Amino acid sequence: MNDSILLEHIARLPHARAAFKQLVRELGAKGATRKQLEESLERLEQSGELAQPRPGHYVLTRLNREYAVGRVAAHRDGYGFIVVEPPVEGISGDLFLPPGEVDKAMHGDKVLARIPRIGPQGRAEAEIVRVLKRAHHDVVGEFRVRRNGCFVIPHDDRIRQWIFIPEGMELPERKSADRVGARPVAATDPGDLNGMIVVAQILEYPSEDEAAVGRVIEVLGHADDFGVDVEIMIRKHHIPHRFPDEVIAAARDVPQRVNEEEMQGRRDFRGLDIVTIDGETARDFDDAVWVDRLVNGNWALQVHIADVSHYVLAGSAIDREAAARGTSVYFPDRAVPMLPVELSTEICSLKPQVDRLVLSALLEIDNTGAVVRQEFMRGVIHSVERMTYTNVHLVLEGDGEQRERYAPLVKRFEMMRDLAEILNRKRVRRGSIDFDLPEPLVEFDEFGEMAGVRRAPRNVAHRLIEEFMLAANEAVAAHLEEMEWPSIYRIHEPPDARRVADFEQIAAHFGYSLGVGAIPVSRHHVTDRKRDGRKINRDILLVDERRLEVTSRQYQKLVAKIEGKPEERILSYLMLRSLKQARYSEENSGHFALAAPTYTHFTSPIRRYPDLMVHRILSASLDGKSAPFSGRQLRAVAADCSFTERRAAEAERELVEWKKLKFMAGRVGEDFAALIIQTAKFGFFVELENLFVEGLVPIDSLPGERFGYHENTRKIVGERSKRVFSIGDQVRVVLDRVDAVEKKLQFSLFEPAPRKKKARRGRS
Repeated sequence: MNDSILLEHIARLPHARAAFKQLVRELGAKGATRKQLEESLERLEQSGELAQPRPGHYVLTRLNREYAVGRVAAHRDGYGFIVVEPPVEGISGDLFLPPGEVDKAMHGDKVLARIPRIGPQGRAEAEIVRVLKRAHHDVVGEFRVRRNGCFVIPHDDRIRQWIFIPEGMELPERKSADRVGARPVAATDPGDLNGMIVVAQILEYPSEDEAAVGRVIEVLGHADDFGVDVEIMIRKHHIPHRFPDEVIAAARDVPQRVNEEEMQGRRDFRGLDIVTIDGETARDFDDAVWVDRLVNGNWALQVHIADVSHYVLAGSAIDREAAARGTSVYFPDRAVPMLPVELSTEICSLKPQVDRLVLSALLEIDNTGAVVRQEFMRGVIHSVERMTYTNVHLVLEGDGEQRERYAPLVKRFEMMRDLAEILNRKRVRRGSIDFDLPEPLVEFDEFGEMAGVRRAPRNVAHRLIEEFMLAANEAVAAHLEEMEWPSIYRIHEPPDARRVADFEQIAAHFGYSLGVGAIPVSRHHVTDRKRDGRKINRDILLVDERRLEVTSRQYQKLVAKIEGKPEERILSYLMLRSLKQARYSEENSGHFALAAPTYTHFTSPIRRYPDLMVHRILSASLDGKSAPFSGRQLRAVAADCSFTERRAAEAERELVEWKKLKFMAGRVGEDFAALIIQTAKFGFFVELENLFVEGLVPIDSLPGERFGYHENTRKIVGERSKRVFSIGDQVRVVLDRVDAVEKKLQFSLFEPAPRKKKARRGRS
């Protein structure tokens, strides 16, 4: 029995529900046996695509608001949420898991949940029906010897269950200890491991009554040992970091030179002065570009992307591993690549002065930035130069030495700059948002410790490559959508009305607005549940999302209005927070921030799996074949790619935050200029200027009097003096405490001691 046929059949039934006997009767006529049907139903139930509200009755979960599939996001305080993808219609945000319910699964597990009811403003609680896929086969944590046995306390405090290590399983086997990443251990007794960071394989998962059981398979060392922090992040976030033997063998078998046979049927671009432009430390060059002016006054833009799909065949060992990784992960001292180095930095990388296979997007663009003609093809290039953003920037800024060094390319770079400006103006006209927020670039010493932080450079060379990649991605997306083929899109949905309303309230205090007009709200009395499970009664304001319309152009206009103003940093930060996170989807719903009706990721197949999938779909279209993937297949791939993207971002961000924490540990007692970025009833959060470090100033630490939090205005106000602390205020703070366990910084307000008045001399 074909699973897709069964799902399509149930989807056509009233309420997407069916009884087993009904399916036997209706599908039996199509040749499906009872056994085949039972096997198919079991598979689909295990995957979460079907649920059984009662025995023998099935419902299609994606078309039923009573069920949802998502990943558990547990909180260390005992509650949690289910992050649903794709979102459930009528539900705002994630599904709440009350204390007790969250312990039915572990953080990150993929679960099927039942939604008993949907409350005001689209909020909903959930009950876990079944764990569909475990997120953790092993856990990294601190080994502890206790009176009642040995345990591993997970480093991730969202995993609330300790792992019990039975006697005889405390020390890793020799074959495990010799693995890359593990450290040689001379321990002969479990006590030798006490306080060390280890990896425990889970043998038995926890239940509501029983603890998890595991065995130690790796010893990483002490948390402060050099390089252990990266090893912890890799394992905490379950980033695949060892290529299986079959993948290594397959990668070594890939020829490292392009031969004549492989060039057959490809457009030859080797006679053009095509270049790559990347950062100084980059080694995997996905893209190369070329620009020219046509005789009709239009522009020719060629974007050549490494043809990874030529080397990584769908379903191969390398492909399966790439899908599991989803993306390359970049840490300060190393990268965890999606593909083996034989591919990522060798045959697929568009190195200079060697032939390389590419998938090419050829765009003809007029002087308004409109694409008047586009063509896609397989090609072969011979990059003439490996350029850096810095060198191209210097050339365009008139640096004599660099212009002489790259004299044959100067005119080409100037044309690139001019075309990029045209493309940017087109995006601005349609309402594309460009937050020019400073990106922190953390600098490290030779020991891997943070030495400082500075603003990452973003010059004209960065912007021209950005414009060219955006144009190519849009063109490919439009081509595939026009063919009406199932594909993967990069979507960015409009912001939630509640978040827009929150931003408008704060912006109003600075005298700004998005211009959405009067926000349609109504007051309701509700019973809600606190994080610890207790119920409270309160009034809430509900925003009518149907009557609140916001466009990217409104965001864009406000970004332009605050440019260069003192409040630019905080309002840009808050605007960014009001937006949703972009994700991958098999359904195109446009890209809000780019103001693009259709968008995909095509330009980075060496480091992003969705790009590789788009290459395969585009290649099939060039060959005149039928669509290579079904919508159902791509739905699963899109969800997995969104997950692996978030996983990588969280690991990269968390490691940098940990480095910052250790950096600040030596600066307790120092004072810093800071910006208030958030207020709450327990205090306000600040970001230190020029350090991009955040921390809390507790409300009870504010000097001189009692302070209270005014929820309506989000201000903290002194009861006697009426002194006010608001979002966007600049303050000076002192670092009081670095909490290594909670990974938090605590500050207090810096109040310089008043100067003593000099005593007046009496008249003589």
